[in-house]
Amino acid sequence: MQHPAFKRIGLTGGIGSGKSTFGSLLVDRGFACIDADAISRDLTGVNGAAVSHIQQVFGEDFIAADGSMDRSKMRALVFAQPHAKTQLQSILHPLIRAAIADKEAAFKAKGKPLVVLDIPLLVESASWSKQLDGVLVVDCSEDRQIARVMARNGWTREEVQAVMSAQASRQERLAAATWVIDNDSDDMEDLKRQALAWNLA
Repeated sequence: MQHPAFKRIGLTGGIGSGKSTFGSLLVDRGFACIDADAISRDLTGVNGAAVSHIQQVFGEDFIAADGSMDRSKMRALVFAQPHAKTQLQSILHPLIRAAIADKEAAFKAKGKPLVVLDIPLLVESASWSKQLDGVLVVDCSEDRQIARVMARNGWTREEVQAVMSAQASRQERLAAATWVIDNDSDDMEDLKRQALAWNLA
C-alpha cells in the first residue's frame, strides 16, 4: 500500500493573534508542530548557536549579562535600521531552516503524515509559500492584537504598532489563507473547538 505524501502546513498570524496558542492546541490533538519562534529563541538564548555570530556582527552591547542576545536592544535596532534587520536575518534564517529540516526529518521517521510549521513571517517570505500544502491563518482585529500584546508584554501601544507595521497586513494574511481561524474573542473554549474541528479537508 502506498503511503500518502508528507504534507507541510503553514501556521501564521500577526503578533497577539493567538497563533502559538492555536499551535499548542494542535499539538494536544497529536499533530506534529515546529515552532520557528521557539527555534529562534533557542538560537539567540544562553549558549545559543547564533550568539557568537551576533556578537561578532553587532558587538558586545547586544549581548546580555547571561550570554543571550539582548532582545529589547536588538528589537529597537532592527526597527530603526533596516540594514540591521537584514544582517540579523542573514545570521538566523539559515540556522532556523536547518533546524526545521532536522525536526521534519525526525517527524517523517516517526511516520507522521504532516507537520504544522508555526512561522510568524510566513506571508512576508516568498520562499515559504512555494513549499507548503496549505496555510492556516489565526485572525483577529488589530485592536485586539494591540490590547493583548500590551497586556502580555507590558509594551506601549506605539511599540506594538511598530511591530505590526513591520509584519504583513491583516488583509495580506487573509489573502494567503487556506483556512482562517477566528480568534477575535478571548474565549479559549471557542479556540479549542476550532482546533478540534480543523482538518485538511
